[in-house]
Amino acid sequence: MTHEQTENQSSQPEQDNTGKDTMPSLEESLRQAELAAQEHHDAWMRARAEADNIRKRAQIDIANAHKYAVENFASELLAVRDSLEAALQDTSSDVDNLRNGVTLTLRQLTSAFEKSGLHEINPAGERFDPHKHQAISMLDSDAEPNTVVAVLQKGYQLQDRIIRPALVSVAKPKG
Repeated sequence: MTHEQTENQSSQPEQDNTGKDTMPSLEESLRQAELAAQEHHDAWMRARAEADNIRKRAQIDIANAHKYAVENFASELLAVRDSLEAALQDTSSDVDNLRNGVTLTLRQLTSAFEKSGLHEINPAGERFDPHKHQAISMLDSDAEPNTVVAVLQKGYQLQDRIIRPALVSVAKPKG
């Protein structure tokens, strides 16, 4: 019985055998109110259980996302590892073959980086940016002051986050 049905029944007076309208007894009103309260309590308990289940599923999904976040990247790196192992097993002393193999392996690694949103920071000739670069030294140069004149180690950026700044030498101000 819904709350509306309960209200409609309780708001309509009962008729006795003589055809006269009488109000429902207090016991009947209390019984109807208790039934409505029990229905509301049951609905609330079901909604609460459903909310708990949704929260638990969301926690599991988040845990799995963290746990397997690097799965695609790891799969890409397996090909790089295979290439490096093949290079180590090559017993020929042909330097050109070794160089070609290393070049192909570097391409595989670069492709894996790009697919994962990992981008190289190579700022040679750019204006020094302390958010992306780490100055190691200042050099006399014909370049404009605070321009990167040498990159000692490339930096890397994952999406919008710098995970390693580029180590650079910067042109000294003239004077």
